[in-house]
Amino acid sequence: MEILEVASVGFLVVFLGTLFIFGELMVRAKGLFAILGIAIMGMYFSYHLGEVTSLWVVILYLIGIALIIFDGNVTMDGTIGLIGSLLMIFSLALPAPSVVYGVLVAMGVVIGAAVSYLFTKVFPPRNLWSKLMFKEKMSAELGYQSMNESHQELVGKTGVATTDFRPIGTVEIDGRTYSATSEGRWLNAGTDVKVIDVDGTRMVVVPLSTS
Repeated sequence: MEILEVASVGFLVVFLGTLFIFGELMVRAKGLFAILGIAIMGMYFSYHLGEVTSLWVVILYLIGIALIIFDGNVTMDGTIGLIGSLLMIFSLALPAPSVVYGVLVAMGVVIGAAVSYLFTKVFPPRNLWSKLMFKEKMSAELGYQSMNESHQELVGKTGVATTDFRPIGTVEIDGRTYSATSEGRWLNAGTDVKVIDVDGTRMVVVPLSTS
C-alpha cells in the first residue's frame, strides 16, 4: 500500500471514504455506504498509523462523526456538527507525512462531505438537520399561511418569533403563524420582530429594537 504515500492518492482515498460515510448519514443506504466508507478510512488509518499509541487519532475521528450525528438529530443548529467536522479533518490530516498531503486530505474531507449531498437526489433522505434546513411541512392545518400579494398589509406589523431564526424561522402575527427570514440575523425564539417586507413567498422581519 506504498501508493498511499502519494498525496493525490491520499486525497482520493479520504474523498471516497468521506463521501460514503456522509452519504450514509444523508440517505437510507441500508448500511452499504457505511461499510464502504469505514473500509476505505480503515485502509487510510492502518497505513499512516503504525503504533498502537496513535489509536487516539482514530478515536478523535469517531468522536467527530458522533458529534455530527448528535447535531443532526438533537441540536440541529450546525454548531456541534461543525466542531465534529473539524475534528475529523484534524484527525485525518495529523498523521499525514507532509503539509501538502495534510492540506489535500483536509480538502478531501470538505469536498467529499459536500458531494455526498447528491446522494439525496437518488436515495431516500434521512431527517438529519430537518429543522436547520427548514423542511418541515407548514400546512394551513398547523396554522401556517402562505405569502401573496394580499399579505402586503403585514408590512409594518409586529409579532414574535416562535422559533429560532438561523436565519429562517417562524413568526406569529395577529394569532397566525408565518414562515419568514431575518436576512442573515440569528434571532432567538421569543424575540419581538417587525415585518419590513413581503415579496411573493418571502417575508422579511427584523428585531423590533432595531426597526
